[in-house]
This record gives sequence, C-alpha cells and structure tokens, in this order.
Amino acid sequence: MATQTPTAIKPKQDTAPEQQLQKLREIYADAPEVGRVALEKIMRELEAAHRARQKAATAGRIGLRQGTVSELTSIVKLKPGDAKRLRTLLDVLGNNFQGADKVGTLHDMRFVFLDNDTKLLFATAYDGDWDPYIDDFATKIPDALDVLFCDAESYPGMHSPAVRDWTASNQITADA
Repeated sequence: MATQTPTAIKPKQDTAPEQQLQKLREIYADAPEVGRVALEKIMRELEAAHRARQKAATAGRIGLRQGTVSELTSIVKLKPGDAKRLRTLLDVLGNNFQGADKVGTLHDMRFVFLDNDTKLLFATAYDGDWDPYIDDFATKIPDALDVLFCDAESYPGMHSPAVRDWTASNQITADA
C-alpha cells in the first residue's frame, strides 16, 4: 500500500495572502541562489496568481479537483519481475493505451516505472468526481485494465467490488 509522505512545511489555507507570500520568501531564504533570484523575479506573478486562485477541492473519495478537472495519482507495487510483461504490452500498443479513449471523462493517462521496475506510477486527469470515474473504468474498459494491472500486488480485478478500495489504498493525493 502506498503511503503519502507529509510535506515538511505546508502553508495554512486560512493565512492572509501577504503572510503566505512572506512565508514563501522565508522558506527560500536558504535556497540555492538560482532559486532565490528566480523567486524574486516571479514574485509579482505569484502575488497576482494568489489573488486570482481557485482553491482546489476534493475529487470525492480521494484526490484533488480544480474546477471540473480531477486528478488520480497511484503508485502500485509490482510483483517481482513482472514489469517486463507490462512494458511489452505498452510497447505492442506503441506506448499509447488507446482503450482509454472509451472513458469520455479522461483527459490523459501516464504510466511510469519506478525503483528498478518494482513500482508503477499511474496518473490521470479526468472530469468530475472519483466514484463515477472509477465506474467508467469498471464498465467501459475492465478487461484492458485487468491486463494492465494484473501484475500489481493485491490487484483484485476490475470486476471485483474490492477494486475501489484497492485503488484508493494505492492513491496519493497530489499536492498541486
């Protein structure tokens, strides 16, 4: 099961914008020079963005939503040696998982092998809430996803009611 690593310092959402920007300057005070100089160059842009920002909301069960677009980011453990099977499948597909086109709410989908092929990062952006999105996968491309994730540890299969809990247990809410 993937766990979310807490960020060392997170600005409080109820802090005044000026205080948040000052805190940003303080945090960058001991950053490498290239970062300190760049921060000062973009400070006006950050101030304008901070004033105009939309606060991210929950995508439902887990994940963030900005406006109508939500994110799903998972890191799943792969069974030893089984990344080769998934790499071969993605290669046969020309590294383009066309089955995803059947999920109308999906914007994009990424697969990234991590830690010497022992883990897989799966990330998507989609419209709407988490539960209907998972329902779309389960009804429109369950077999394709079973082929993709069959080598993930504890994967119950898209036809299993446990797939929602499995998905949520491997999901990590994006910080931004």
